[in-house]
Amino acid sequence: MGDTLAGILHQQFTWVQIGEFFIRIAAACICGAAIGAERSKRFKEAGIRTHIMVCFAAALMMIVSKYAFGDVTGALGDRGADPARIAAQVVTGVSFLGAGVIFRHGATVKGLTTAAGIWATAGIGLALGAGMYVIGAGATVIIVILQFVMHKIQVGVDAFSVSHLQFTVLDDAAFRQPFLDFLKEHKTQIAETRMEAKEDGEITYNLILRIPRQMSVEEITAYLMENKAVKTVSILPGT
Repeated sequence: MGDTLAGILHQQFTWVQIGEFFIRIAAACICGAAIGAERSKRFKEAGIRTHIMVCFAAALMMIVSKYAFGDVTGALGDRGADPARIAAQVVTGVSFLGAGVIFRHGATVKGLTTAAGIWATAGIGLALGAGMYVIGAGATVIIVILQFVMHKIQVGVDAFSVSHLQFTVLDDAAFRQPFLDFLKEHKTQIAETRMEAKEDGEITYNLILRIPRQMSVEEITAYLMENKAVKTVSILPGT
């Protein structure tokens, strides 16, 4: 039995088949890099290297899931061998990476698109690992095109950028309504507000704003700095 099993192990794959497996892995790396390049260009949390590793690992796991049980099924039949078991765990396991790039700041949530892209990249890796080159390459092209197009044609929340401003007001009564009118005129939304009153009558505002993409936060800070009721203005990081 030992000699038979050893023979099966050594003859399980030819060098041509092994070369085919490496071609699938290389194709997965190329597709992962194509998706990650767009993310890196926009300074997202997961870039080229992350997407390459996700697609590479998914392709490798698919190859293992699909072909690694040939010795068992050949010598002992199909008892206990489930070729889909490892590949199925990729779908749930990659969610660990996706959760790592999603974070919440106040009323806003960031990283959802990047997390979804990682999940899709894993799916492409599985397809390429299974030898479905046309499906994998086609899905890569679709995702890359969608990412570029959706950044050009933005709707809903995607049509806004998020900025965190902190400023101190000397005369809140004279400041508040004109400032609200200014935001309304420029279609800027207040996502979150925190106010701190000081003993001398000054009020410090902490605002998280949703600003239309065609407008910059510098325009709002310029308005604030020109207002005589405003003492100091700061753009805070982490949004």
